[in-house]
Amino acid sequence: MKPLFSTFAVAALLAGCAAPASFNYSVPAQPEGSSGYAEKPGWATTRFAVAAANPLATDAGYQVLKAGGSATDAAIAVQMVLALVEPQSSGLGGGAFLMHFNGNDVEAFDGRETAPAAADEKLFLGADGKPMAFYDAVVGGRSVGTPGTLRMLEMVHKQHGKLPWATLFAPAITLAENGFKVSARLSSLLLMETHLKKDPIAAAYFYKADGTPHDVGFVLRNPALADVLRKIAANGSKALLEGDVAQAIVDKVQKHPTNPGKLSLTDLSGYQPQKRAPICQDYRASAHDFRVCGFPPPSSGAIAVGQILGILGNTSAASLPMENGLPSADWLHLYTEASRLAFADRAQFLGDPDFVKPPAGTWMSLLDPTYLAERAKLISQTPGAMMSMKIAKPGTPGGLKTSYAPMPEQEEYGTSHISIVDGKGNAIAMTTTIEDGFGSRQMVNVKPGLSGGFLLNNELTDFSFAPADATGAPVANRVQPGKRPRSSMAPTLVFDKATGALVMSGGSPGGALIIHYTAKTIYGILNWGMLPQQAINLPNFASLNGPTMLEEKRFPATTVDALKARGHEVREVTMTSGLQAIVRGQAHGMQLWMGGADPRREGIVMGD
Repeated sequence: MKPLFSTFAVAALLAGCAAPASFNYSVPAQPEGSSGYAEKPGWATTRFAVAAANPLATDAGYQVLKAGGSATDAAIAVQMVLALVEPQSSGLGGGAFLMHFNGNDVEAFDGRETAPAAADEKLFLGADGKPMAFYDAVVGGRSVGTPGTLRMLEMVHKQHGKLPWATLFAPAITLAENGFKVSARLSSLLLMETHLKKDPIAAAYFYKADGTPHDVGFVLRNPALADVLRKIAANGSKALLEGDVAQAIVDKVQKHPTNPGKLSLTDLSGYQPQKRAPICQDYRASAHDFRVCGFPPPSSGAIAVGQILGILGNTSAASLPMENGLPSADWLHLYTEASRLAFADRAQFLGDPDFVKPPAGTWMSLLDPTYLAERAKLISQTPGAMMSMKIAKPGTPGGLKTSYAPMPEQEEYGTSHISIVDGKGNAIAMTTTIEDGFGSRQMVNVKPGLSGGFLLNNELTDFSFAPADATGAPVANRVQPGKRPRSSMAPTLVFDKATGALVMSGGSPGGALIIHYTAKTIYGILNWGMLPQQAINLPNFASLNGPTMLEEKRFPATTVDALKARGHEVREVTMTSGLQAIVRGQAHGMQLWMGGADPRREGIVMGD
């Protein structure tokens, strides 16, 4: 695969190829970040690249790679800075999935949060036995799962790190102590936020005395987080999950005045990340064979993305041209119908593999080519007579029925994505989250004399609030002690099947829509031959097995009307992805890394 490069991309190559030096972090200039939609040119580098959702985080990873650090080292530095500058999306109090490629093998590291040992399937049922309202469950201690990001990163660093662990915290500590400029995105999200002020620590940190958010460009310092990061740098994940920090987390959860949770010190100290076998699927696009690898359950991301791509491959989608640079109504019909089928299976079958058995004994039954071909036959494909199925039913992979009940549709939010390739052939795709924006709205501060702290996740609300259906059949993704909630995160690595060479690292935030944002980008790059920035820039589209959703003000009225004529209930909505992607390509005989960052957020790509 040899995508063409724009003149700009080639001209934008960074020249520095000096030998690695010891890592001495220097604070970059901090321009005010943008919010809304801001066009980005795309990037091209020759040796390594890092893409993240905030310029300061990207720069921290870049400096680590420049100093000879590995992709793992860079990911740790990036994540710690994101915890400071993008606290609404991820951090010490959350979880993450990390895909790693070492030049030969693909590995999947699971840092997903777990339900407390004292939790049960009635966790989100009210006194009347009915599921709670979403934010009644979210805000407070009830929704907080055992954080897993840090211990997972520690596991990966022990296997793939090159620079000392403590060194990687220098960027975040420096920025937390000296301050960072509040971006337009953070300021606007704080302005819209209604629950964060209920927490006194968070209110004092994020807002001015009059209750309004700090202005864009305000230098915000977080010495309380810097103190915790110094402890972690010196003592590893134990500094977070044991001792005074752990006690502060438990107190915050259990002593919430109106909505206490069940997280305990034993839950924290006993947390164990897991190394899982990735989900890999053959995929043919533009007469070329690829291998698409993503995260297995408890994530639904790789299976749902794989089903969508596989079902589309059994339709006429590949033969449909774009119209004025946009997907056509016929193509969108086929895509959203494939999505309905994938999301029906997702609701029926997927959950933590330590608690939920896969259909027909293997998760790959859901990606079996014969099964996907049969599912594709359910899509109305007759030219001129296409009609939407509106709501799809789950299939019977392997020919076997399940005793589980489908999970009712429920909100999913949050998250950030990091893609990195280093100069030694290692690559990372990592999606990291605290779930809803600002998580459970609980900020932990170990030293009350210092301002700030870190936010705790509300990840337990990714479980089904209803543990069973009306007949009593259990939902696969119900709450159980020690269980990991189902996720939509879809960190993805794509390879050339013939050579095994890495082609792409990518992923996105966006709740359940992560699946669609990621599938759109993969399809645009592999099927339509787009540069990563071009694929990311495409308007978003989706179905969660209900209405057809289109990114508002991005599609012409003729497309909307054509979909409605095919029986689609069309909703034009805000669809704020946060895609990052790095893709291998060639231009003028040079092997290059092409990078793209979502214009809907403030991320950038850097590299040499």
